[in-house]
Amino acid sequence: MKILVCIDAQEDFTRGALRNEEAIKTIPNLVEKVKTYTEDYNSYVFFTRDTHNQNYMLTLEGKKLPVPHCIRDTEGWNIIKEIYYDYVKKGIIVDKYTFGSTILPIQIDNLANELGDVIEEIEIIGYCTDICVISNALMIKAHFPNIPITVDASCCAGVTPEKHKAALEVMKSCQIDVINE
Repeated sequence: MKILVCIDAQEDFTRGALRNEEAIKTIPNLVEKVKTYTEDYNSYVFFTRDTHNQNYMLTLEGKKLPVPHCIRDTEGWNIIKEIYYDYVKKGIIVDKYTFGSTILPIQIDNLANELGDVIEEIEIIGYCTDICVISNALMIKAHFPNIPITVDASCCAGVTPEKHKAALEVMKSCQIDVINE
């Protein structure tokens, strides 16, 4: 079985509160990748969704990044429309309340155990490379040290192009394969 993890492909990280032109440019690549995985009978897609409450500005993250974003049940919290209607219903949504999800690797493991299948590889795409993508990639790598983990750089964007590249280098140092730089 192959797993695709699509990190925070949400309106606020593309066209919303934290608008990112680099992320917008990668949307066609991200859509194609999600489509490929959802059409493969032996693949599963997990979609993370950054999720904050109305009190976001009172949290530590809100104090360090004072831009309300991905507030539950707002337009910016939604997964981008390019994949939401056609592909998200075929996947598994994981709401996460900080950069990395401690339950995501467990949910991936539980799916494999439930299906009695072996995970051959895990591929990661999404936003922001230097925050949530790297956080989740490292947590997944720690949970699955003997499963190949790949990040497709053409389906990711960082806060800046420089931070995107730096995050990719860190992931390579941690034996995560980076493709399509």
